[in-house]
Amino acid sequence: MDIQFMEKALSVANKSKCDVPIGAVVVNNGKIISFAHNTNVKSKLSTNHAEILAINKACKKLKTNKLVGCDIYVTKEPCLMCMGAIINSRIENLFFGCYDTRFNVVKNLDNFKFNHSVNIVGGIMEKECALSLSKFFKKLRG
Repeated sequence: MDIQFMEKALSVANKSKCDVPIGAVVVNNGKIISFAHNTNVKSKLSTNHAEILAINKACKKLKTNKLVGCDIYVTKEPCLMCMGAIINSRIENLFFGCYDTRFNVVKNLDNFKFNHSVNIVGGIMEKECALSLSKFFKKLRG
C-alpha cells in the first residue's frame, strides 16, 4: 500500500464539480493505469461511479476483463454496486479512505460467498477523505 495512490485518488475526487467527490485509482505493478471520479450526476448515468469508470478504463488499457494483480484505491468505502464490480473484475486489493457508516458494505461481505475474495484495507487518509465529502455537502446545502 502506498499513500501516494490515495493522495492521487483524493486529488481526482476533488476535480468533481457537481458530483459527490469520490475518486478511484487502479494500480498495476506499482503504476497508476487508470483513475476517475464520480460523474453520475453530470452524465445522468447512475452507474458512473468512480470505481466503475476506473475499472472500465483499466480493462481497456490492459485489454482484459480481469484485473488480476491490480489494486484499487478509493476515497470512500465502495457502494454495493462498486464492490460487485471490484469483485467481478478480480482486483486483488481494495484500499479505501473513509467508511460509509450508513451501509457498511465491507463489513457485510462476510454474509456472502463469492468465487473471488478481495483483500481490503480501510481508513487510509480517512480524515482527509471524509473532510472532502463534508465540504461538498456543506457547500451543497448552503
